[in-house]
Amino acid sequence: MPSWKGPTSAVLLVLLSSFGAAQAAPPIDRLRLPSGFHIAVYTDQVPSAREMAVGARGTIFVGSMTAGAVYAVTDSDGDGKADRVRVVARGLTMPVGVAFRNGDLYVSDVRSIVVLRGIEDRLDDPPAAQVVVADLPWRVGDHGWKFIAFGPDGKLYVPIGAPCNICDVGHQFGRLMRMNPDGTGRQDVAFGIRNTVGFTWQPGTGTLWFTDNGRDLLGDDVPSDELNRVDHVGQSFGYPYCHQGDVPDPVFGRGHPCSDFTPPVLKLGAHVAALGLRFYDGAMFPSSYKGGLIIAEHGSWNRSRLSGYRVMAVRFGPDGAVASYTPLVDGFQDNETPWGRPADVQPLSDGSVLISDDEAGTIYRLTYDGPT
Repeated sequence: MPSWKGPTSAVLLVLLSSFGAAQAAPPIDRLRLPSGFHIAVYTDQVPSAREMAVGARGTIFVGSMTAGAVYAVTDSDGDGKADRVRVVARGLTMPVGVAFRNGDLYVSDVRSIVVLRGIEDRLDDPPAAQVVVADLPWRVGDHGWKFIAFGPDGKLYVPIGAPCNICDVGHQFGRLMRMNPDGTGRQDVAFGIRNTVGFTWQPGTGTLWFTDNGRDLLGDDVPSDELNRVDHVGQSFGYPYCHQGDVPDPVFGRGHPCSDFTPPVLKLGAHVAALGLRFYDGAMFPSSYKGGLIIAEHGSWNRSRLSGYRVMAVRFGPDGAVASYTPLVDGFQDNETPWGRPADVQPLSDGSVLISDDEAGTIYRLTYDGPT
């Protein structure tokens, strides 16, 4: 395992940081990386950058949390640094999610999914957004934003987050659904999910994995965020009755034992706000990372001491069980003061990995040049 190098707040500050306050150049020299890894700014011109998707021609499409815009980022000379950032959509409500399919870019709104047809042919003159799904469940409250992605089955996967910290709203909220690209053929895939802002499919098996954010106000160390795996349609992962697989909710847990639900594959830590994740299948990083997961942890907002604010690596053993869960990029907060908040990760064809940061409005590129 690589050795480590590099140097070893208030709630209000963290809350304000969530709304994309203007920042100076991100101090990436403070980041801690395993030996042989390097991180650089890919672009610092993407306000409140969230989910990323790669187009057929290598365009990086980026959703945003608070800017209401969707961006197209290009590196025309292939030097590993973006040379142009374009806005391809405006006026949306928390368009966090972006998904590319057959030349078209799908974008999430809190109540709808829109599509930009033939987008890579029209980066300088973007097409008008067409609504393909107009009636997604939504209530004023938390977790209306939506990470979206196309699965290996060609279906568009869309989460419906719980509209609260903790509440029982039946199966209308707290679930993950899938549908045809035109919005027809909707099917619920999994239930008991408080708020997933990241899911992906394992190469080779096609198995769906996702992160889920645990509830607040049970203390600093409970419950943990979760890494979950969907083994069959219709699984329930416990919310709002059971948290982290073994903690009954003090209000809603009675009559719903944790044994009724699917436990997480891995407890990620309390309040780390695990968001985007992807399997790493590239050839640049050491072989121990291949086939593992890379997870962006956005960071806590209501814990007495901050947790998260890092990018983590999950590696699996020969039996498929989790072998390790270790930091890959750490240090987006300094002495309880956050300056960056990782939101998503996106491996590229050359084996490098992009990391979006909605606090700094920046996308970083992670590379490796050590022994493999």
